[in-house]
This record gives sequence, structure tokens and C-alpha cells, in this order.
Amino acid sequence: MAKLKIEDLKKIKEKVHSETALREGDRRVKITVHMGTCGIASGAREVMDSLMAEIEEAGVTDVIVTTSGCMGLCSREPLVTVEILGQEPIKYEYMNPNKMRQVFKRHVLQGEIQTPFVLAKGAEILK
Repeated sequence: MAKLKIEDLKKIKEKVHSETALREGDRRVKITVHMGTCGIASGAREVMDSLMAEIEEAGVTDVIVTTSGCMGLCSREPLVTVEILGQEPIKYEYMNPNKMRQVFKRHVLQGEIQTPFVLAKGAEILK
């Protein structure tokens, strides 16, 4: 078997990523609430509760909600990442239930990034 080159690995990564885009392809948006102990202590559970209530109220079925552990930015918690299919992920910082409702209504439903709450735009890429 021939040795894989970096370019080969990048192609494999891109193929797998496109095949599993937002896990099933029937979801337009993936929202991750970062719920490490630092996030929970900062209010991530309340942020998650408000997000789930907004999704239920809006009756949307193309949004998947996930959780993750700490991103290593404890001082910026609660953190939320919004990934809309075909767009760069947006990481929001210092979230609270009101900000989460605004992000859901304006960013997720209307496509308007809520710049005052943005920590970062894009995905981490290992080189």
C-alpha cells in the first residue's frame, strides 16, 4: 500500500466532511451550546433552555442542537457555535437567554449575524 500524502488526507477529510455535513444533510443549522463545567457555571444551561423554547415556539425542524465540553475559553462563557450549511461557523460569547433568543431569531431564522456577540468566525484548521 502506498503512503498517504498530506494532500490525500486533506481530500479524504473534505469528502467525509461534505458527506456528513451537519450530520444527516436534512438539517440546515447546527447549534452547539458549550457546556463544560465553566459554561454551566456561567449560565449555559439557561441558554440551552431558552434555545430549546425558541425552537419549539418557531416550530422549525431543520435545526439540530448539540452540546460540547469546554473550548478552553472559560472567561468567555457561555459560548454558542452556530453552523449554517454552506456558511462559516460563528462562535458567540457571553451568551445569556435574551442574547440566545436574539441569535436564534435573527441569525438562525433570518440570516443576520449578531456581530456584537461574536467571538470568532470560521472553523479551526489543523496544519
